[in-house]
Amino acid sequence: MKIITVAAAIIVNNKQQLLLVRKKNTACFMQVGGKLEPNEAPEVTMLREIAEEIGSAAKIEQFIGRFETQTANEPDHQLVSYVYHVSLEQAPEIAAEIAEMKRIDLDDQTTQLAPLTTQVVMPWVKQHLALSHS
Repeated sequence: MKIITVAAAIIVNNKQQLLLVRKKNTACFMQVGGKLEPNEAPEVTMLREIAEEIGSAAKIEQFIGRFETQTANEPDHQLVSYVYHVSLEQAPEIAAEIAEMKRIDLDDQTTQLAPLTTQVVMPWVKQHLALSHS
């Protein structure tokens, strides 16, 4: 099985909504991010992809971890993701290969989401970032 290695950004606004993008000619919404270039550190990939895809400078808040999931768009591939919680320094705007961008609630049941988003990102945000309702 082929492996695709990416860096992926968890971008959450103050309403606890995830910022996701859908690339052209694909169905699933996913984290902003992309494939590592040869000899490129995941942190560098992360910041480059954010600038390319949504036109914003960003700051890495935290490295969340390395995860293995199915890919959203490439059958017979394993996805290895280096996931970071990041904050944007300006409002995001669609650029590069992005067809659509939107914010979703953590309990969204209607958007078609990538496996990384449903299996890793949403549970992490709920556990670590969601506002406590006591």
